[in-house]
Amino acid sequence: MGFPGVWMTESESVVYRVVPKCACSTIGQIMYYSDHGRFFEGDIHDADQGLHKWAQDHSQGPIEANVRAHESFAFTCVRNPYARILSSFFDKICGIQRNGNRYRGNLVPLLVQKYGIEVGGDDGTEEFDQIRSFRRFLLFARDTIRWRRPMEPDIHWSAMSGHISTFIVNGGRYDRIFWTERFDEGMQDVLDHIETPHPVDLASIPRFNESEGHGPKRAHPVEAYFDDLSMHLVYEIYKRDFELFRYDVADPSNKMPLAEIDLDEVHAKLGD
Repeated sequence: MGFPGVWMTESESVVYRVVPKCACSTIGQIMYYSDHGRFFEGDIHDADQGLHKWAQDHSQGPIEANVRAHESFAFTCVRNPYARILSSFFDKICGIQRNGNRYRGNLVPLLVQKYGIEVGGDDGTEEFDQIRSFRRFLLFARDTIRWRRPMEPDIHWSAMSGHISTFIVNGGRYDRIFWTERFDEGMQDVLDHIETPHPVDLASIPRFNESEGHGPKRAHPVEAYFDDLSMHLVYEIYKRDFELFRYDVADPSNKMPLAEIDLDEVHAKLGD
């Protein structure tokens, strides 16, 4: 299986396991800058040089050798499951993607037909009942994750623990897992542990939110989208994420973690 979703600087200063919807664009650009002294022009997900990625054949040998020997500091980043699934809905379901099309082609028409979801019209700009549509999307996300129907679960709403576990199961070990909600603190700790060809001043780094502007603006606070049933669904889908990464399942309005992440526990529970 190898190390899907793993990026590594060409200098091999640091290894990162991508978790979708968890500041991965900003992290990728910081890694790219730390090697080259400039940012990648465009979406870092499109970069096919200047950064080792497992999806590139020529990168797999260097990544595998590095990770198995634990030669570099390895990290990843997580996000509150309530905010993450909501972000996925507005970006991937309601939004027009950077290629000018809907995400995954026939996915949105399928959701409109089978789940009665509205997405703001053809261009995502019309008003619609965001709360009702999101709750219907949650049913779809649960169906994909629990029963793999009507399709396989998508990387943007499958559990973070699933992404993170592949690195451990195949022989990797994390030195740091931090929260997007405390991004500066966590990313600075990573930078403090590594030596890069170009120094990174985190305070001057812009945030690269590549999903910004794809879809309609969220009209309500996070907690407004979650009633008792949808909170139950979110816990059913992301129980392990809440427990391992210490997020508050009882209060969708509290985006901050409740306690520190225990790395030994993460490796023990996700390494099976």
